[in-house]
Amino acid sequence: MKIFAIGMNYALHNKEMRGTLLKTEKPVVFLKADSSLLKNGKPFFVPDHLGRIEYEAEVVVRICKLGKTVPERFAPRYYDAVTVGIDFTARELQRELIKRGHPWDLAKGFDGAACIGEWTDKNEFLDIQGINFHLDVNGQTVQRACTCDMLHKVDQIIAYISQFYTLKTGDLLFTGTPAGVGPVCIDDHLEGYLEERKVLDCYCK
Repeated sequence: MKIFAIGMNYALHNKEMRGTLLKTEKPVVFLKADSSLLKNGKPFFVPDHLGRIEYEAEVVVRICKLGKTVPERFAPRYYDAVTVGIDFTARELQRELIKRGHPWDLAKGFDGAACIGEWTDKNEFLDIQGINFHLDVNGQTVQRACTCDMLHKVDQIIAYISQFYTLKTGDLLFTGTPAGVGPVCIDDHLEGYLEERKVLDCYCK
């Protein structure tokens, strides 16, 4: 199983991180280790050796069939479900890695850094690019967006990634986070919603 993730895919998030409404020419792709997967409502244990850890709520897409060099028009055949996920990020470490010109892996792929909620059949939504989602922390909404705001759309991302990697059943795609990222602390309660349906429920320990 591979966990793909897309960086810099919402303009307002790019502005809050880099001070500009930047759109990258092509999707920014990185991978998370399979041991980073956190599911079934298990708690996230905040690592005490990685500095500030931040939440990044994202819509996650589940790959459902084998595919290579997938044309964009056929991309919808290759995913069957969506959920909300949290791309936990060791922010200070990430900035240090970027400063050194190193990959982000250590800051993005540590154990538990890819939290996902319960899956929802994609056919329950009229359009993959019309899904509203939000994240609450301790009962307060901290991130809210619509997938229509993505700079690179789901089908475009799948077509692009499949030029480099063979897609396999069970692979996951984190599609990028909107503005509003922030730190997590022990005892925080994170709840992720697709439209008004709660699909993710995670406690920090």
